[in-house]
Amino acid sequence: MDGLDAFLLARIQFAANMTFHILFPTISISLAWVLLFFKLRFVKTGQQHWMDAYQFWVKIFALTFALGVVSGITMSFQFGTNWPGLMETVGNIAGPLLAYEVLTAFFLEATMLGVMLFGRSRVSERMHTIATLLVAGGTTLSAFWILALNSWMHTPTGFEMINGQAHVTSWLEVIFNPSFPYRFTHMMLASGLTVAFLVAGISAYRWLRQDRAGEVIASLKTGIYLAAFLIPLQIIAGDFHGLNTMEHQPAKLAAMEGIWQTQKGVPAVLFALPDEEAKENRYEIGIPKLASLYLTHRLDGEVKGLNEFEGRHPPVAPVFWAFRIMVGMGMLMLLVSWLSVLQLAPWKKDPARELKTWQARALVAMTFAGWVALIAGWYTTEIGRQPWLVSGVLTAADAASQVVAPKIALTLSLYLALYAALIVAYVSVVFYLARHRTHADKPFEAGMEDTLNPVNYPDPQAQQKVQPAGASHA
Repeated sequence: MDGLDAFLLARIQFAANMTFHILFPTISISLAWVLLFFKLRFVKTGQQHWMDAYQFWVKIFALTFALGVVSGITMSFQFGTNWPGLMETVGNIAGPLLAYEVLTAFFLEATMLGVMLFGRSRVSERMHTIATLLVAGGTTLSAFWILALNSWMHTPTGFEMINGQAHVTSWLEVIFNPSFPYRFTHMMLASGLTVAFLVAGISAYRWLRQDRAGEVIASLKTGIYLAAFLIPLQIIAGDFHGLNTMEHQPAKLAAMEGIWQTQKGVPAVLFALPDEEAKENRYEIGIPKLASLYLTHRLDGEVKGLNEFEGRHPPVAPVFWAFRIMVGMGMLMLLVSWLSVLQLAPWKKDPARELKTWQARALVAMTFAGWVALIAGWYTTEIGRQPWLVSGVLTAADAASQVVAPKIALTLSLYLALYAALIVAYVSVVFYLARHRTHADKPFEAGMEDTLNPVNYPDPQAQQKVQPAGASHA
């Protein structure tokens, strides 16, 4: 019993650490590209509000990056303390991939971030822009290596087992394993949506406080338009990812859909209470044959049920509900972003158009909606992999350490208390920065041309007069 308790506590501890850690790289990956967009707009137009937006959001980026680094180190320690069997079995694959992430991405990000934050008055404008580009590329490269490893753990290929250890036979097959393209695309779009709603929500918060400076309007529109553009792509990518999951991880898909019996014409279950003992859904509400249609593209398509994977399928209820939270949040993102776009009507020429108060409040409420969808999606995919740690190769129970339950419980309690405090502190600092932002530019005027369009200066030297290269606005 003690061993079982320790095993469950170790799983909870890793879930807590991973949940906390993933929040911050998800923001830093795409926020770096938004910062590059702000910088390029400033370089092209010379409009000061783009640089003001850059200076505001680079502070949040630096805070996010720092928390991501620290939490990542803590998470990696658990490979040795709670899950030694992971590296003993697949260390020949996991070790190099993690090393590639550090050598090719982390060092690049950490070095160039200093130039972004403190080097604008010390380097040329072009070099500062290049530093921003390198940081953005580094965050994406970091995600590439981490997701390559994570995807390989779901759909392992390109290796052979020798004396109980995995040895690489093809690095290309290891990295570009069957689920990697779908998982990487899905995660990058999730990152973009998380940042889009963060930028739109914080900007809407400032807008509601009567802060109508140019940087606020520019950031608000950037966030809204980005969210409206990405959410349809995410829905499409999610559909392809689901088809890939049905092919390579059918037990996970059956748990996601709440399908117990292999059948044709499977309904899409909107609501149910999965009962694992009875192997059925209670109070089920579904749409007939819809699941077969979007999974097999046929109304009478056959889908494998959980009965095909007796003793080898994940816990159903957590996967079932996490998936519905993710999808529900995605639908809410679609509704809020497109209502906001329709209100701003970018195709109209009315310069006085603006959000309604209730729409701005909805955006504020959705500031961290990306986190909710992200965690739900992450739980869907990671719990859905159980009982495997590496599918078909290593179970979580076989990889667990012999650390006793009381010790794990103590560290878990400390982790949870610290993470709760850090989350509150992070959110508080972000809103504090929004409340106390000062502006170097004038408020956005009703007659001003749309901030997302370039401005034609009558004087060829006007851009240089607006912002001399290398000037500091820290």
